[in-house]
Amino acid sequence: MLQSTAIDGVYLLKPSRFSDHRGFFCESFRQSWFSGISDSYFIQDNHSYSKNKGTLRGLHFQIHPFAQAKLVRCARGSIIDVAVDIRAGSPTFGKYVKAVLSAENGAQLFVPVGFAHGFLTLEDDCDVLYKTSNYYSKECDRGLAWDDPTINLDWELDGRTPILSEKDMAQPKLSDLGPLFHYA
Repeated sequence: MLQSTAIDGVYLLKPSRFSDHRGFFCESFRQSWFSGISDSYFIQDNHSYSKNKGTLRGLHFQIHPFAQAKLVRCARGSIIDVAVDIRAGSPTFGKYVKAVLSAENGAQLFVPVGFAHGFLTLEDDCDVLYKTSNYYSKECDRGLAWDDPTINLDWELDGRTPILSEKDMAQPKLSDLGPLFHYA
């Protein structure tokens, strides 16, 4: 069910599905799944809809006192979901984990505090649902350049230009962020 990734603290979840001729049933969330790996308690649910394939949202995070852990899943369509370690002093600082999340595979990505998060839609009409461990705060909302060459994130765009918001076109590079989170 919980699979550790190459970066400590980020987990890929694959909830069990029970299928029959009508479709399937699954528990998409259970707080006990996080026992022993995180003290995050989710308090807000968010829903992001992207109309077009190639929409890139991110890389986003919030700073203290409204820093957020996230549990991300794709309820319709498919995405490449990404978490970038931005914790100063971390042995994986500037490294990333990515996974394909889709309605079909039911996979979820747990992104802890101290990571920038983003996703790229792989098809039209994608619904991405995610839980957060803190409320949204405009004052604490931050971002990281999706194309920072020091991170060298492979979005698998194959030369295509992603659809971006103005905000995401103007995010700073990792070297310009300063120490916002510290590795413990």
